[in-house]
Amino acid sequence: MEHEAREVLLQVKDLEVTFGTKRRPFVAVKGVSFDIYKGETFGLVGESGSGKTTIGRAIIRINPTSKGEIIFKGEKINGKISRELDNRITQQIQMIFQDPMASLNERAKVDYIVSEGLINVQKHLSKEERESKVSKALADVGLLPEFASRFPHEFSGGQRQRIGIARSLIMEPEFIIADEPISALDVSIRAQVLNLLSALQKEHGLTYLFIAHDLSVMRFITDRIAVIHKGVIVELAETEKLFAHPLHPYTRALLSAIPMPDPISEKQKVLEVYDPSCHDYSVDKPKWSEIEEGHFVMANEKELAEYRARLLD
Repeated sequence: MEHEAREVLLQVKDLEVTFGTKRRPFVAVKGVSFDIYKGETFGLVGESGSGKTTIGRAIIRINPTSKGEIIFKGEKINGKISRELDNRITQQIQMIFQDPMASLNERAKVDYIVSEGLINVQKHLSKEERESKVSKALADVGLLPEFASRFPHEFSGGQRQRIGIARSLIMEPEFIIADEPISALDVSIRAQVLNLLSALQKEHGLTYLFIAHDLSVMRFITDRIAVIHKGVIVELAETEKLFAHPLHPYTRALLSAIPMPDPISEKQKVLEVYDPSCHDYSVDKPKWSEIEEGHFVMANEKELAEYRARLLD
């Protein structure tokens, strides 16, 4: 698919998110830029504390941004925006959270949990219209309509995550941020939820930002992947290209940690450990560069020359 012909749904430009006080600021995300095309699944991968969830929460306006722009369908959505645009963003961008136990209100029935967003945004709906939308959203995620009258504690982790997905779907969003949506689930349930997300994407024409720390899951579901380390994106490429030609030492370390299904290969593989001191950025500073079509890496001139040589091998 040619990049020029594709519609960019979301642009993140030079994004910075800062926590803490003015006297003791902590910059959690610095200088992050990427585009997400309509209809694709864009992966953001990195270890715990790398800033990936912070970016997701900045897009959905939970975390304020200290610099840069987030542009959704041509409109800037970070910082101060009109109430009308805020309402539109609430409907068009939804988030599926990591922990289905913590993100559902234990004291509310499923019917209310799933329709809560509708109640806030589409106030004109009658009770019957709302109930039929809840039934459809539950059916879309493979749950029975009679589940609407139950409480979250009556469900398994996988079913709770489906309820969380139904809660996002009912808003008819265009863009869904899935923040580690399967990491709290049993391995046997994970594939079901991933397959469900893929099926829903085709059916509803959704675009996903899929946040995870596990590259093997990413390979299964994403079109492109951005690798983030300590708040900085170090590499971005189409998924298969990234697996075939990982350039940045941090990406290589993440890939080398993926367990292999074959025990003999697993025993023989060499784990790469990322040591940031391998970069000498004292004089030759790193910059974000496109090394081959659609493949970007954070590197200085010396490293770029090495990476180009590696791609030619």
